Parts: sequence; structure tokens; C-alpha cells
Amino acid sequence: MCGIVGYIGTRQAAPILLDGLSKLEYRGYDSAGVCVFSDAGFQIEKTKGRLAALCELTQDGASLKGTLGIGHTRWATHGAPSHENSHPHLSSNGKICVVHNGIIENYLLLKEYLLAQGKTFVSDTDTEVAANLLEYYYEMEGDLLRAARRAVEKLSGSYALGILCADRPDTMLAVKKDSPLIFGFGKGENFIASDVPAILRYTREVVYLNDGDMVEFTANDAKFYNTLGEVVQKTPEHITWEMSAAEKGGYPHFMMKEIHEQPKALRDTINPRIKNGRVVLDDIKLTPEYLRGIRRIYIVACGSAYYVGCLGKYILEKTCRIPVEPILASEFRYSQPVLGDDTLVIIISQSGETADTLAALREANNLGARTLAIVNVVGSAISKAAHDVIYTWAGPEIAVATTKAYSTQLSVLYLLAMYIGDALGTLPGAEYNAMCKALLQLPDRIEEILTKENLAHIEALAEEFKGHHDVFFIGRNLDSATCLEGSLKLKEIAYVHSEAYAAGELKHGPISLIEDNTLVIAVSCVPELFEKTMSNVKEVKARGANVLGLTTANYEHEITKTVDRYLLVPQTHPLLQPSLNVVPLQIFSYYVALARGCDVDKPRNLAKSVTVE
Repeated sequence: MCGIVGYIGTRQAAPILLDGLSKLEYRGYDSAGVCVFSDAGFQIEKTKGRLAALCELTQDGASLKGTLGIGHTRWATHGAPSHENSHPHLSSNGKICVVHNGIIENYLLLKEYLLAQGKTFVSDTDTEVAANLLEYYYEMEGDLLRAARRAVEKLSGSYALGILCADRPDTMLAVKKDSPLIFGFGKGENFIASDVPAILRYTREVVYLNDGDMVEFTANDAKFYNTLGEVVQKTPEHITWEMSAAEKGGYPHFMMKEIHEQPKALRDTINPRIKNGRVVLDDIKLTPEYLRGIRRIYIVACGSAYYVGCLGKYILEKTCRIPVEPILASEFRYSQPVLGDDTLVIIISQSGETADTLAALREANNLGARTLAIVNVVGSAISKAAHDVIYTWAGPEIAVATTKAYSTQLSVLYLLAMYIGDALGTLPGAEYNAMCKALLQLPDRIEEILTKENLAHIEALAEEFKGHHDVFFIGRNLDSATCLEGSLKLKEIAYVHSEAYAAGELKHGPISLIEDNTLVIAVSCVPELFEKTMSNVKEVKARGANVLGLTTANYEHEITKTVDRYLLVPQTHPLLQPSLNVVPLQIFSYYVALARGCDVDKPRNLAKSVTVE
């Protein structure tokens, strides 16, 4: 959500800023802008809409001369998308220019105070408040660093700020709290950005800033300060992955590329953690003594990660015999959860920066629970705040609708369930070995789904069903949780009204919505529940529904007796089956979105990294 890029060096800044912002489009935005400092002062260009409009306005940056600048893609929170509300924002006297990712929660109180001090405002944003607050303290202190320290002490909420001052034409300042920000070391140039892809073309040496960190830098030097204002040394991390991992690589969309990357991502996540037929999680410290004392597990997440948690309830309870409760991160803090040292809270987030999830993690820490994070981004806020962390190693995920991050998060839960079940003695040896074997084979099974023939079949079904405006997903047990993710995908990228229900719940109300030609997608891959789900399929067909079934290959003959169309997946260990079932649903949503003319990688109103509550 929002993207920040900053550059100072010897090259023209604007083309670098625009290039960097193009690598952050996946974060979601509705306007974009850049500010470059030159002998003429601040030159600001911004526009509502896509980044392409800003590139056209500035001739790809050529019209803005200067070697110091900041850029921003905005996802509207305070004020509608407009030229006035777009970043960068200037302070009243024009001396301070700011870009901001996050939410200033006390902006109204600060705005009222600043208005009383004679400051003026031209936008509806909370960010302009930050600019004027910086100006207010700069006029008082005469020093930008001291002014910034005083200003951030007054800010409540989340922020990553890139700050320019007209009196310091060779310097940039950046500070962060609860919103992602990295610093990139170049040769004779330095960078800030919300994420690595924005600057990977220019440097591989980066520092992930901690909450409260501030950096003051020129083209040739950088000083880092901690939350106490003390100078601290930062050791750069070397980025090893290639930029091609964040590019389409010949695929028409990032989403399709990332669907096809799932086998590799799963191998990268699973294989290093299985040695000699045993799950090895050296990076966590959950001892058998601690595990024996656990009385409850919470799985806390948002969106697709939450649906991974819904699957996790079935998987962990089956293997570990511990009560598991998945709960939305946005509700966790306000539910007054009963936590203590006998509670394990598993936090799941692709970005590691999701605001609601980070707040839930901190609440769990404060209440004395042990926290374990499952994240993709190394050095993210959630990975640093949790007691333990397991990285998914999915690689960059650019499409807003998650695919490989979801799959790798689920694979980590399998590993964790086996690890805990083995430590507690609740997972029999034969079952453990069967799961281990199936887990290692999972990438191969997904590759069997991703054949040209299967893709063509799913595309044809998408074309057939693209006109449906109401879709219902039904399933039981693990299939029920998979339906939640399948339904979300269709909503996210195809803008189709879609709902998911446990199949047994249909008769308790939702079946009243079934009428002639309503599309129902029935997932039925739990062997002992196949017949019960088919009974629910007959119920909806009796009311005119058009049913698309999804089952394992060994049930092909049976499912054809009941459904209108069907999709098949390979059969694997029952607890691992959801990893295969979700893939055709991802592909189906992708092709429905294409058939409906939707922007697959950047769906409207959505952001990849939701860094506001």
C-alpha cells in the first residue's frame, strides 16, 4: 500500500524515481507524483491515475532536472484520489517536501493546532500535516534533524517518511515506524524505497530500517540514528535474487507467472527443512517441554493468509491434538483474547508489514503469549517482532492476488504440524512418514495440474461461466476452507460477487439464493465426505444451479453422475490435498478475469501490502 522511492547522486533523479515506482505498482495505488530539487527549487509533478500518465507528463522524467528527488504512489486513505491529495506534499512556506506511507492517526488534532499557528493546507491528507509539522519545528530549531525528531514524537500511527528541505539541497532524511522502508547503498549515490525491487537495478546492498530509525544521507555518506537519537552502525545485507524474479519472464501477467512458480517456491520452502525423512526447523526454539505445555493455538492473519489459518485449524488439530482458533488480525486486538505463556500465536503475513497483523502480534507479545511468524520478507517488521520466525522463501510476489505466497504459507503449516505432532507423540510414525513423502512430492503434483491441456480446459470453462454475476463455493472440512480462498480470488480479480459456505450450511439459509443458472462450484476432495457433498450438489441442482465440480482423479466417474462440468486434481495425502485443490481455482479466477477485461495484476481498490488499519 503506497510506494516510496528516494534518490540522491550524480544522475538525473526523475527517471530513476519513475523506474523505481514502476517496480512498486504491485503495492496498489491510485495516483503518483515526484519531486526533484534543482537550482529552480522544488519541481513537483503529480497526477491521478496510473504511473504511465506521470511518465507521459514528464517525458519519462526528462523534463525534471536535478539529482535529488523523492517519488510516491498513493493509495487513497485521507481524501479522494486527486491532484491536490497526491504526494509529494509541500509545507506552507514551501521549504519542506514529504512523501509518506502509512496513517497519521492524530492528524486532525495536529491539523487544528497547526492551523492556529498560521499554517495553511491545500489537501485533505494526513501527510500534509506531517509536512507542516516538520516546517513548524524546523522554524523553531533551525536544524532539520532535530526538527524531524520533535515532529515524529508528536505523530501517532504508522509512517515511512522521505523528507527534503530546500535549505539542504545535498541531503535527504528518512524515518520509519510500522511501515516498510529500506536504505540502499550505491557508489556516489544512495536510495530509499518501500521495497527492494524499486532499487535492485542500482544496488544490491540494503539495510532494512527498524521502527524508530532515522537516516540522514547525502550522495556519499549516511548516518543512521535509533529511536533515542543515538548514531548506530548498520551492516548492509546483500540481495541475492535476480531482478528477473520480479519481472514477467514471458508470461502475460505476474499472476500467471507466479501460479507457475508455485512448484519451485514449494521446493525452496520444503526441501531444506526435510533431512533424512525428518522435519528440521532449526530456526525456531519450540522445545518439547514448551510444546507439552501449550493449551491453545491462535492463527492470526488477514485475507488469504487467514484462509491458510482456517486450513491450519484442521491440520494442526488433527496432527497435534491442540485446540486451534484462526482469527482475523483486524478483530484479534478487540476481542480481548485470553492469552498467556500456555498460548502459541502463529502470525501469517506475506509482506511481514501488514498493519493489522503487526498490531495483533504486538498485542500477543504484551499479553505474554509466545509468537511465531510465518512471513516471506526477510527483515520485515513482523519477522523482527515475533519470538520465532519461519520464512516461506517464496521469492518476490508482484501480483496483488496471492498465489505462491499462499501455497508456501500452507506448506510451512504442514511442516510445523509435523514438527509439533512428532514432538508431542500425537502423530503416529507411519502417518508422519506418509505426510513427509507426500510433502516432498507436492511440487511434482502441482506441475501435473499446470499442463497446457489443463490450462486450456480451465480457460474454456472460464469463458463459459464469465457472465455469471453470483457464484457460490461449497465444500466440507478442508474443502470448506479451500472454498474461502477460491471465492476470494474470484472477487479480487474478476469483480464477481462470490460467497463460500460449508456445504452443510446451505440448508440453513443460503440455499434461498440459488435459482436458475446460478453457478455453484463444489469442491469435494475429502474422501469420507464425498457422498455428503454430492448430496448438497443435488440440492442446488434441484433449484436450477449450474454446478462446476472439483475432485481428485479417482472420483472422476462418480462426480460425472452429479455435476454439469468438472475439474480434476491428482490425489495426495488427505491433509495436503488443499495445496492441489487451490491451483485450478486460482487459474479459473485468472481466466474469468481476463474474459471480463479486468486488470489481473492490479485489481481496483486493492493493495498488495496493507500497511494501514
